[in-house]
Amino acid sequence: MDNPPLAPEALAPCLAEVYVALGPVYRRVARLVEQDEQVSGLSVGVRNVLDQLRRDGERTVPQLARAQDLSRQYTQRMVDQAATDGLVELVDNPAHRRSRLVRLTPAGKKAITAVLERELALLERVGGDLTAAELDGTLRVLHHMDLALIALEEDGR
Repeated sequence: MDNPPLAPEALAPCLAEVYVALGPVYRRVARLVEQDEQVSGLSVGVRNVLDQLRRDGERTVPQLARAQDLSRQYTQRMVDQAATDGLVELVDNPAHRRSRLVRLTPAGKKAITAVLERELALLERVGGDLTAAELDGTLRVLHHMDLALIALEEDGR
């Protein structure tokens, strides 16, 4: 094997560097999304709810909150704002009487599509001659880091 997996003691410092690199990238993206709010009228939180609904279909507020690792109360506020703005609607949930489903409206679909088009135009500027394999590897690393953090949180409970 040309590229064997790293031993835990060699892997840990490398993953620490990923965390160091990820923080500034995340904050820059958040700032860009916040700046886009002036154009789109969508806050970061509402934008995330709309995007999740676009990707996954209708969901309950608790499902939306769990998927984003956010509090149910914060997610409820974002859903309420999106509903006030006509971007989502709450519909009866046949599986649960008290927890309604959140669904994108046509206006919500249009809004998130416009935001994503602007974001993709910005992401097209990323250079570096990156390959699909490199991106797959990056996603794999981040996925494993997330799973480890979830396990740590659960151990702490």
